[in-house]
Amino acid sequence: MKKIILVIAAAVLSAGIMSAQTLGDATEIYNQGVESLQAGNNSAALELFQNALTAGESLGEEASELVANCKNAIPNIALAVAKDLVKESKYDESMAKFEAAKALAEKFGNAEVLDEIKTLIPQVLMQKGNDLLGDAQKMTDAAAKKNGLLAAAAAYKDAFAADPENGKAALRLGQVLSMAGYADEALDAFKNAAGAGEAEAAGKQISNLYLKEAAAALKNQKYADAIAAVEKSEEYEVNPQAYMVAGQASQKLNKVSDAIKYFTKYLDAAPTAKNANAITFTVAALYQQAGNKAKALEFYQKVASDAKFGAQAKQMIDALK
Repeated sequence: MKKIILVIAAAVLSAGIMSAQTLGDATEIYNQGVESLQAGNNSAALELFQNALTAGESLGEEASELVANCKNAIPNIALAVAKDLVKESKYDESMAKFEAAKALAEKFGNAEVLDEIKTLIPQVLMQKGNDLLGDAQKMTDAAAKKNGLLAAAAAYKDAFAADPENGKAALRLGQVLSMAGYADEALDAFKNAAGAGEAEAAGKQISNLYLKEAAAALKNQKYADAIAAVEKSEEYEVNPQAYMVAGQASQKLNKVSDAIKYFTKYLDAAPTAKNANAITFTVAALYQQAGNKAKALEFYQKVASDAKFGAQAKQMIDALK
């Protein structure tokens, strides 16, 4: 019974605050709000300022200054409440509070708060995505990790939707989708990133996507598909490994001239690669197969002093002279 009486008493007190009879009463509520604000209790301050506003509006003209002060303060305090939740990494709750602060700013005509919210929301969503990505990368269970990556992707997608000029959000979305195995969706995200100021970084990512596609096609003996994917990769960035894949696929298709072309591009792009001499020897053999004696000799000469290929290269040189 005692508990019920206390609850009723609290309700009566609250009702009394909400229906202040004098300017002094409304001012007292306002001052309590200021004290809460100074103490760093933004949630309590917001409620008190809203109560003071309701009380002031009920008093009419005599409380006009108090009402104006409340209307000026409330959107800023509501924004502070949302920011507090971000600091605690309570992103979903903060989004709800940002929307509430936005509604209050629109209601009271606070353009400054509206502009800040518009700027902050994509940043907070990016922060949420980064946290979720970090958590996902620590996971060892494959299914859990994939779900974590998709949760991060959803946050980055929301960030880009909130600010279509945020190319970094689209870029990160593409990277996470690629990690999760969604190549087509990742490609779309990278194209959005390219259109939003991240053309160079997005181009590298698109090139890598096509390279992965080419490598998978080569492994599955889909040689024509591998070459087609390499050609797409080349449109965005020169990647030596892509030329290697295309050269190997061309060899499998017995397209000697194409194999020479791609292996030569590989050597031009990666002249100091560990397998450069092996590929040089292969190009020489391909030229020999194609009946181009001069080019075969040229490439055999390049590896004539190599510890692994030199002896055989010299034999070929002697045979071709």
